Amino acid sequence: MKLYYAPGACSMAPHIVACEAGIALELERVDIPNKKTASGADFWAINPKGYVPALDTGKGVLTEVAVLCQYLADQNPAAGLAPAAGSFERYQLQEALNFAATEMHKQIGALFNPAMTPEMKVVQGNVVARRLKALERLLDGKQYIMGEKFTAPDAYLYTVLRWTKPHKIDMAEFPNVQAYMARVAARPKVQEALQSEGLL
Repeated sequence: MKLYYAPGACSMAPHIVACEAGIALELERVDIPNKKTASGADFWAINPKGYVPALDTGKGVLTEVAVLCQYLADQNPAAGLAPAAGSFERYQLQEALNFAATEMHKQIGALFNPAMTPEMKVVQGNVVARRLKALERLLDGKQYIMGEKFTAPDAYLYTVLRWTKPHKIDMAEFPNVQAYMARVAARPKVQEALQSEGLL
């Protein structure tokens, strides 16, 4: 399988899941602004949406982080990265993935928009703070978002929480989130993904 990615972008989440699941991926970097891959391919032809990640499974190309995280987790159920399909716990995992996608990814990611004025950034920053407060409560008394075990949503949440640093978001009032980020970052397979994307 080949993962089309950009270093540190949301594509890092399925990359982490693959590392945790013991799945060897071929990686191909994408120049997102120019829609070209490292091999010179037209990225529009690979993913008509124009953004990463895209995963060539050999059966077809899948996109969207939450889908890729589940697909990769399901390739090695023994790794325990996703509960069985149809179980109540699987819906809880999907809930966590959707929260990561719609409430964390989209809200923090919006701050990358170069057209955002300082006033707009203040408004958006307040939205992000509310989402971080919710996450702070969700993590209370837990090692990971689903409990004591690392699962696919943790890869997604960690990936987007890393973006708080370039945006200089004050994390002082979110000790649970800070401890969670450090815990996930210390995992050997997370370090492996960071290293292979040139982020260490």
